[in-house]
This record gives sequence, C-alpha cells and structure tokens, in this order.
Amino acid sequence: KQWYQRRVVITAGGPAIGIPVTTLGLCDLVYCTDNATFKTPFVSLGQSPEGCSSYIFPRTFGFAKANEMLLTERQISAQEAYDGGLVTRVFSEDTFKGEVEKVVQHMAGLPPQSMMISKSLIRHEHIAKLLEVNKRECETLRDRWLSDECMSAITKFLSRKKK
Repeated sequence: KQWYQRRVVITAGGPAIGIPVTTLGLCDLVYCTDNATFKTPFVSLGQSPEGCSSYIFPRTFGFAKANEMLLTERQISAQEAYDGGLVTRVFSEDTFKGEVEKVVQHMAGLPPQSMMISKSLIRHEHIAKLLEVNKRECETLRDRWLSDECMSAITKFLSRKKK
C-alpha cells in the first residue's frame, strides 16, 4: 500500500529520543503532553540524522533551530516543538487521552478515499525528495555505523556510569 493510505497519528507523553523524534515530520498529526521533550543525540553517538530529519527539520524549524537540535543535541520542550511546527497540539496530561481519542474517532469516521486523496495532494510535491533524502540518510548511517568513530562513541555511551 502507498504511504498515504493510512492515517498516521502519533502521541508523545514524555521524553522522545532519536528516531521517534526525527520521524514526527512524516506523520499526519502529532499530539503530546505538556511534559513531553524531544531530543536527537546523533552526533555524540557518532551517527547522523535519520528519518528524513535532515530535510524536514530545516523546513519545519528553520536552519538555525534545526542545527541546534541535530548538531548540538539540545532537548526541546513540548511548547518549543509546537511553536516550531513539529507537533500539532499540546495537551495537559489530564486531558491528553480524551482529546486524542476525539481526533482519532473523528478521523476514523471521515470518508477514506477523500482522506487518501487529500493526503496525496498535501505531500505530492515532497514525496520524491523524501525518498531521495531517506536513501541518502540510510546510506550515510550505514557508513557511520561501520566507522571507528561511531564504534568508539557507542562504546563510550554504553560504558558510562549510571547516576
């Protein structure tokens, strides 16, 4: 099936780290609690961006904020993710489940063909580019995973003392 045949609604209720963060821009809707945080610690692990984040983040946040997230590994809050356009809406923990359920139920009741056509039109201009970026990021990650620098960084991470 094509990517646009499924409704993709993602939720975050706490810390999101790595690929759960980088793939948010590929989703239809992203909801989180007000205590959610988002971090992409690739550089310290000797790795590189994934999930099309090298393309989506600069277009979502602008280059300066995308660089801050992807290069300095700065963790951002739910409000910053919302303000930057990565998150659709932020809810309090008390209302989160109910509010998301309302949206999901509403979407489930919408005409499926209309949903697929609309999704296709919204993403049409970017599909080829996203596929190209994903291929490049996967090739780069494969090379990084085989590098001495990555192996050293992962070993250092795994051998750190727990606090």
